[in-house]
Amino acid sequence: MLMNMKELLAVANEHNFAVPAFNISDYNMFNGIMEVSEEKEAPVILAIHPDELNLIHPEMVAGMIARVNKSPIPAAIHLDHGSSFDQVLAAIQAGFTSVMIDASSLPYEENVAICKKVADAAHAVNVSVEGELGTIGNTDSHETTAPDEILYTDPEQARDFIEKTGIDCLAIAIGTCHGIYPKDKKPELRIDILDEIKKAVTAPLVLHGGSSNKDSEIAKAVEHGVNKINISSDIKVVYYNKMREVLKDESLREPFAIQPACQAAMKEVAVQKIELFQADGKAKLYQR
Repeated sequence: MLMNMKELLAVANEHNFAVPAFNISDYNMFNGIMEVSEEKEAPVILAIHPDELNLIHPEMVAGMIARVNKSPIPAAIHLDHGSSFDQVLAAIQAGFTSVMIDASSLPYEENVAICKKVADAAHAVNVSVEGELGTIGNTDSHETTAPDEILYTDPEQARDFIEKTGIDCLAIAIGTCHGIYPKDKKPELRIDILDEIKKAVTAPLVLHGGSSNKDSEIAKAVEHGVNKINISSDIKVVYYNKMREVLKDESLREPFAIQPACQAAMKEVAVQKIELFQADGKAKLYQR
């Protein structure tokens, strides 16, 4: 059941759980995430970063849409961290039902302007939009660099931002960083800031970069109102570590002999995240 993210997160916001947004880098990962989400009867967001889209090509999105439309669970196909209006338009044309425009590194008014431009265009074709406020570190695919100084999302600015842009959900900075945190850094969530943001806005809130945070912190963030949590590094680490292990047998060459074990390892982590976010069994809330 294909949905946009506004519809998906409205239910999560009402019932106080978080929908996992798993980053998809190949079709085997996609199938594994769909299978485990169906097994757990959980809604899911299939997130694809522009770098990942360049790898799999937009044509694969058509196959994902066909698979999702045959599924009993609700799912959105989401562009993760689009950095330009052109990237967002390309994703919409490819069939994405949700897009993120990340202009958080720009001055506030510029962030507002591009998010509003994206929201105006996306909403015209029933595509939902996510924006971001604050510093969550880089999105580099090779190395994580924690910010020298975390710029936490200001609750009043969050309200102003949503009102001016018309975005459907907001990624906030409350003490996380993209990727696996450097060993000399200790991530710690500011639940007090989350509570203040939740009081100031009604739009669903998004948490990026929680891979190195304790499960207890993530669970508390869900309890206090986060409705979407991005998962990329956690599933990719186990997926490709298992692939390295399998490929020690140099006689293997066929994907069907290599990939199933990698998918199974990834699915174990996905189950843990689905349950941690209290998303298991929630697909029934979307029945029409």
